[in-house]
Amino acid sequence: MSKSDNTFYHKENKYAIIMAGGVGTRLWPRGTVKTPKQFLDIDNSGESLIQKTYKRLERIFETTKIFVVTNVSYKSIVKKQIPQIPEENIILEPIGKNTAPCIGLSCLYIQNFNPNALVLAIPADQLTRNVEEFEKVVKTGLNFVEEQKGIVTIGITPTKPETGYGYIQYVTDSKIENKETQVSIYKVKTFAEKPSLEIAKEFIKSGDFLWNAGMFIFKVNVMMEEIRKHLPDLYNFLDVLSKNIYSKEFSRILEQTFSQIKGISIDYGVMEKSDCVYTIKANFDWSDVGSWDEIYNLSKKDALNNVTQGMTVMINSKNCFVLNEQRITAVVGCEDLIIVDTDNGLLVCKKGDSQSVREVVDFLRRKGYDQYL
Repeated sequence: MSKSDNTFYHKENKYAIIMAGGVGTRLWPRGTVKTPKQFLDIDNSGESLIQKTYKRLERIFETTKIFVVTNVSYKSIVKKQIPQIPEENIILEPIGKNTAPCIGLSCLYIQNFNPNALVLAIPADQLTRNVEEFEKVVKTGLNFVEEQKGIVTIGITPTKPETGYGYIQYVTDSKIENKETQVSIYKVKTFAEKPSLEIAKEFIKSGDFLWNAGMFIFKVNVMMEEIRKHLPDLYNFLDVLSKNIYSKEFSRILEQTFSQIKGISIDYGVMEKSDCVYTIKANFDWSDVGSWDEIYNLSKKDALNNVTQGMTVMINSKNCFVLNEQRITAVVGCEDLIIVDTDNGLLVCKKGDSQSVREVVDFLRRKGYDQYL
């Protein structure tokens, strides 16, 4: 392909990358390798998470400037769920290798059309309900990286000591406030992985920690330079791809190259090492929808605090989450249970334990029961 024959080449600098290649395991048996979380209608709204993500982005970005990076096996799902996006904006990874290769490959494509592009990279599988505040935060971040060198992460003001999220610690006296949007940006001090409950409580108490939302705003040439400095092996692979991007052999070279790339997150590979990382302290309603417990917390409940989806009979039961896809599920005399019944399997677990669902998936994989994954 060439710049001249591509519909998404414009002078406008703002681009978005939807990262949609994940095959998450925490929402089994509904979320599977064939249909992972980002393509599911999690909250019974009639829209999948990736469709919601696209709708948020089209408020800020031209449709021709929104890219989706996904596994080659999900191309048809992406085209079906987001038909507005041009097919050439769907970047296909032959193998999932985490967020650093995902963002690097996306930057490679965008840089070939606009070396001064301002980019938002965002996961496809998150839920954000205050879209006006989200829009304000993203625009503030884009303006910031346009004016000075830096990578901006979006941090969410925590509401509880959550053990399922990573955290960002910021430098409290480094506040830079956008007077127009009244959104504050801080220098990042450190990143912390998912903590124990005791440590999470200390994070909240300290007042200088935010939930890491896994969203990044940057100028494309700055991100590529940071990858060059901190992930030189990945940069060398991307350089090979860049030299062949218009070649008829590109698909083969991409597959060969990705088989050699080391899988690593952008947080580990770049953000924790870079000296030009900032965070926006955001206050919009956000969740990574990473467990059945989280879906229960986000859902509308009946008088007995039950959440039900599908044909369900609840008798003398409270504080339960019940989802079924095919048959009637009757729950009698139960409390604090999560019950999910699909063609792939039946999950029953205590509320509070749903992060351990990934252990079920690991067990099934070890036993060779891939047909249920």
